[in-house]
Parts: sequence; structure tokens; C-alpha cells
Amino acid sequence: MRAWTTGVGVLMSAHDGQAYGVTINSLVSLSLDPPLVTVVLMNDSFIYRLVAGSCAFSLTLLRADQQKVAEDFAGKLRGPERMTSAPIQTLPGGMPVLQGGLAWLDCRVVHSHPVGVNTLFIAEVAEAEVLSTEDPLVYHDRGYHRLGKN
Repeated sequence: MRAWTTGVGVLMSAHDGQAYGVTINSLVSLSLDPPLVTVVLMNDSFIYRLVAGSCAFSLTLLRADQQKVAEDFAGKLRGPERMTSAPIQTLPGGMPVLQGGLAWLDCRVVHSHPVGVNTLFIAEVAEAEVLSTEDPLVYHDRGYHRLGKN
């Protein structure tokens, strides 16, 4: 799958007073009407427990200059240190969201489907905002890249 190029985002969730975020590239736009997206999370991960408990999450789609943010949330930083490495705000629906990026999505889980050691979450986008039209950060062949301008 390293030959497949994807965008990069940070998924955040909160439940029972705990908040956390992870870098993802499993985001898929499923429907425009209603606006639905899917993400896949490992069942034994901390973020899975938060999303399953709250039935909600946020997504920040990253800009090309946010590689360090992607690396920090992909595991370079662990525990609470991760949640203080970049500016975070709380959305009206209660979810934490990374500030900056290309756009953010505030999502509510409408279905979940166990798939092996993972769960596929289908979520409705309750609110979204485009923040920038800059180039996106992309992931290909186990590395971060920028799209070339023609």
C-alpha cells in the first residue's frame, strides 16, 4: 500500500475528561448528501476508546508545511506531551481540534463496523470550515511530500 498516495490529517477526540489526537491517512469522503466520511482506527488504540465512547471526533486536514505536526501526532510525541505540541481549540460540539491546517471537520459517528483488528467508523460531518487553499501534505512510499505546482 505504500504505492498509494493519500492526504494527511490529525483526528482528535475526547471522552470522560481525556483528549487525544493521532495522525491519519485513512480518511475517505463517502457522501456529499448527507456529508459522510469514514476513518479506520485500531481497536486496541487509545483514540479508538475515545471515539467509541464519545461517538464524535474532529479532523484537521494538514498543509504541506505541517510535516512536524504529522510526525508528532504519528507517535514522535507520546501521552499528554502530544496534546501540547500544537495549538488546539474546542469546537462548539465539544471536540478538540488542531488549529491551522487546510480545513477542519466536526464529525458524529453514525455507524461503526468491526473489520479484523480495526473498526471502520462512518461519521456525519456536523460542521466544517476551510482555513486555507495552500498545498496539502501528502503521504507516499513511507514519506511526507508536497504536491508540485505546474
